[in-house]
Amino acid sequence: MDKIICYCKNISEAEIRSAMDKGAKSLQNIKATTGACTGSDCKTLNPSGKCCADDIRQILGEQKSEKPKCSCCG
Repeated sequence: MDKIICYCKNISEAEIRSAMDKGAKSLQNIKATTGACTGSDCKTLNPSGKCCADDIRQILGEQKSEKPKCSCCG
């Protein structure tokens, strides 16, 4: 089972990464393409009791810091 990032909209980490692979490069892009971080029940639905924006920003930051992979040898 994939990790849920946005509990309000039931958006998984895989869905966020897929949106990023398709060109979403900011929190606003992720919101627009997935609907993540657009709910209003964060404090009750998210086990951490907070908005998912920081988690999404962390995922965005991880992808930005990844080094490009060579197409011939991975």
